[in-house]
Amino acid sequence: MNQILSTKFKSTKQEKFFKFLFILSVLVMLAIISFIAIYYYSANKKENLSQLLADNYKINQLYANSKTYDNSIFGMIKIPKIDISYVIFSELTEESLKISPCKVYGNFPNRKGNLCIAGHNYDNNLFFSNLKMLNSNDKIYIYDSNNKEYIYTVFNIYQVKSDDLSPIFDYNKNEKILTLITCNNLNDNRIIVRAKQK
Repeated sequence: MNQILSTKFKSTKQEKFFKFLFILSVLVMLAIISFIAIYYYSANKKENLSQLLADNYKINQLYANSKTYDNSIFGMIKIPKIDISYVIFSELTEESLKISPCKVYGNFPNRKGNLCIAGHNYDNNLFFSNLKMLNSNDKIYIYDSNNKEYIYTVFNIYQVKSDDLSPIFDYNKNEKILTLITCNNLNDNRIIVRAKQK
């Protein structure tokens, strides 16, 4: 009789333990799903804000009487191969980088030097997430505040450590270079795309 009660007690104890593990697993899964949903909601909200900014910028260009625009906007970047079309902020700040790509260094297009533009990699097709899909000879289009188009051709794609500033300062001073910078979230490096204007 004692053996039967002991077995029943152990069985009940095991059932309670498995129920606890099941409930804990469900709670952990709900927490992970909630975190992912919040992350994607936040990223999509920033994308919507970026698109609204781009639409307003295009409307301002269309109807503006003068060719002087908001100083916070540098121009636009378009890369048809990876479906990119964003306004470029003229200054890099933590808040502006969350909304759209930003100019980090350099002069205006069509001048000798290195125009550097940084954009977040959200790993979900937003901002510069798909830069790694570019190849040599792909085209990148930069538009200045007067909507003049400048075409750059990709000639190099590589990675550097996050503290390596050579992509900004190491370039041929006699060429018109465009450098795009984003994070590689897999290894904490930076993905660098170099392009040249003819």
